[in-house]
Amino acid sequence: MADKPFRLLPRLSDRNRHFWQGGEHGELRFLRCEPCRSFIHPPQPVCPDCLGKQLAPAAVSGRATVLTFTLNHQPWVPSPDHPYCIAIVEIEEQRGLRLMTNIVHCPAERVSIGMPVQVVFEKHEDVWIPLFEPREDPA
Repeated sequence: MADKPFRLLPRLSDRNRHFWQGGEHGELRFLRCEPCRSFIHPPQPVCPDCLGKQLAPAAVSGRATVLTFTLNHQPWVPSPDHPYCIAIVEIEEQRGLRLMTNIVHCPAERVSIGMPVQVVFEKHEDVWIPLFEPREDPA
């Protein structure tokens, strides 16, 4: 589809399917350790906090804050209009739960550190890529 940028898609597996297909239901999902309740990303077989092995996918609110970003001006592959924003966002539910993503629906020059954002999903085949857009209501 012409309105979507070219994206390299991940290979789905039982370890990551919850993350890449949660967007079908409007959910951003991470593994969560049942004993200590820590979210884990990227997916791992053992909780890095308590070494628990009882992990299950769980949805988060999708609210986050921009921790850092860069504006890409180099057209390495067919991609969104340049420049576009590559950011690391921290998910609201847990300090240190971070995700590299793109900030969309916002002029690149308006992105700032500390900006409140909300997840939106871009569907490609059987994958829903989590992207983030500015959040109107920071609360």
